[in-house]
Amino acid sequence: MEIVTKTFDELSNMELYQIMRLRSEVFVVEQDCVYQDLDNKDQKALHVVGSKENKVVAYTRIFKPGDYFINTSIGRVVVAADQRKYGYGKQIMEASLEVITERFPNTIVEISAQTYLLKFYTELGFERIGDEYLEDGIPHVKMIKN
Repeated sequence: MEIVTKTFDELSNMELYQIMRLRSEVFVVEQDCVYQDLDNKDQKALHVVGSKENKVVAYTRIFKPGDYFINTSIGRVVVAADQRKYGYGKQIMEASLEVITERFPNTIVEISAQTYLLKFYTELGFERIGDEYLEDGIPHVKMIKN
């Protein structure tokens, strides 16, 4: 998998389409969650895009401190269902954390993690903060990484 980081304006039409399709496939269809994915925040985000054979298979978006949460944040972490067996979730998260280290050094990273992925994020160095809550009908927990 090849990973690149781009601003919204640097994304090609095809990349943007594939990102939106992947997010819709997983968050709306697979997880059966009706929510407004197009939230007018993508324009502020850095987009970490994992591609294989010219197809987007993994993705995250990053916000600098204050653009989404008070802290730097990573969201919309997604891997195509047929690509999960290759460890791309870990790879795209590690790449995202590297981008944060380079562009926003010495900041706390905050995520709103789906509860069933608690172990995955803990293994990446995140710590759970507070109680579980519902976000778009799915149980989540706040996590941070120093």
